[in-house]
Amino acid sequence: MTTYVVGDIQGCFKAFKGLLKNVNFDPNHDVIWSVGDLINRGPDNLSTLRWFYEHKACVKVVLGNHDLHLLATYAGAGIMSNSDNFSDILEASDAPELLAWLRQQPLLYREADNILVHAGIPPIWSAKAAETYAGEVTDFLKGPNANYFFHAMYGNEPAKWSPHIMGLSRLRVITNYLTRMRFCTTSGILDLKSKATEPRKVQIQGEHVAPWFSHANRLKKRERVFFGHWAALEGKTISKQCIGLDTGCVWGGSLTFLALETGKRYQCDIDGRSLPL
Repeated sequence: MTTYVVGDIQGCFKAFKGLLKNVNFDPNHDVIWSVGDLINRGPDNLSTLRWFYEHKACVKVVLGNHDLHLLATYAGAGIMSNSDNFSDILEASDAPELLAWLRQQPLLYREADNILVHAGIPPIWSAKAAETYAGEVTDFLKGPNANYFFHAMYGNEPAKWSPHIMGLSRLRVITNYLTRMRFCTTSGILDLKSKATEPRKVQIQGEHVAPWFSHANRLKKRERVFFGHWAALEGKTISKQCIGLDTGCVWGGSLTFLALETGKRYQCDIDGRSLPL
């Protein structure tokens, strides 16, 4: 049995299928962990989502910001932008079934010391705390009032965590940390506007702004965080505990598999052609 952690697929289904072929993926024995953003911007969102639904017995998926945007749009709370192209899912006859399953997926998955999340874990939280807070959002999404969350989900405030924040604002800041974060300060102030490899501003409120994984963190020594979301990094971080897997397939880069047990990486381009490492 091998566990393959896959970066942001974003509808690049040929690349995903190419990787499955390259590693001789066996759904009876192997497992796929997805860091989220299964869909949006790529050429075949529907086939991607259908594959994961059909193979739900051998996959683990955490929600990314694009997945949440799809769910919110389906619920009538989100508005598609000119760059969104998941209408193939919204118009599919099996959309209710597919999206009901997607809405049940967590924001964070943990197995022993391996943690799967879309964007990362802020330096102010331990892995245990992040798991607890993620569970608050997941429980709300699974419940009857999920639409309230979808309507309140969008926005950059609060920009900093406090345990005293309650209600939908609390769920929003938790979601922003786990699905949208790239840069922040040591105390956890989010910079959600910077998307390249360097922040637009070097300081916020007098605090140094840096990639979330470059700050001193509260992870235990053996804990590892597998994340996506940040294509500009090309999967490169300065931390052995924080492993980036978004290598920008939808932007002309590659899609990456990481074999959890061995650390070996595999890559394909958007057309499913194997790439040398």
